[in-house]
Amino acid sequence: MKILICIKQVPDMESKFKINGEGNWYDRTDLAWRMNEYDEYAVEQAVRLKEQVGDADLTVLCIGPDQVKETMKKALAMGCDRGVQIGDNDAHKREPIEIAAMIAGFAKDKNFDIIFTGMQSQDRGSAQVGVMVAEMLAIPAVTTIVGFSFDNGAVKVKRELEGGSKALVSTTTPVLLTCQLGLNTPRYPTLPNIMKAKKKELLTLAPDTGGVCASQETAAFYFPERKGSGIVLEGDVSDLADKLIQLLKEKTGVLA
Repeated sequence: MKILICIKQVPDMESKFKINGEGNWYDRTDLAWRMNEYDEYAVEQAVRLKEQVGDADLTVLCIGPDQVKETMKKALAMGCDRGVQIGDNDAHKREPIEIAAMIAGFAKDKNFDIIFTGMQSQDRGSAQVGVMVAEMLAIPAVTTIVGFSFDNGAVKVKRELEGGSKALVSTTTPVLLTCQLGLNTPRYPTLPNIMKAKKKELLTLAPDTGGVCASQETAAFYFPERKGSGIVLEGDVSDLADKLIQLLKEKTGVLA
């Protein structure tokens, strides 16, 4: 069985963000970097599947500058067999369709049985790349999975839907699956596996979108305007009700 896991390196969300000089993205300097949280669940599920079937080959793919190799090493330490970096210093400027075209271009002749991706990235949050890859490869896609099982070539997953509902979906390989938070509990790489990861193959390829061009670009990137602070009402319930009604009349158009 051949499995591809697509990951992305993103800033730690606890970092202090600044707008870049062009005003169209965040400044990438002085940020801490990590694996996209959704992708950690994808890596963990792929490794668990390998542990289940035994005969499985795991390739982890990441697009970006050389710094993404550090994040890829974590995936290798978690249990992936090899890494493929598509070296693109402008990856942060790419639209989802361009990223998807790079992934599909790499995967098209590799005959992967299952492709795991995160549901979305923590920085862009488009949730588009996975399904676009599946469309380009002409294979089924099942999104936002929170449960997974595999038995004799049959894939069964539980999808998270709106309003807390779940859907059970059965499919066969090849298939692309996008992973939602809570699918599993990602493991921490052990020191021996971290050392083994340093010896695993990590190949770098040139970026190629196959002629696919973005139809849009980010015009501006900015922090939300700060609005006025809230009001905390204190006192007896009966008094609070009167105060609330008066505030609604004075500051909103809810009550005439």
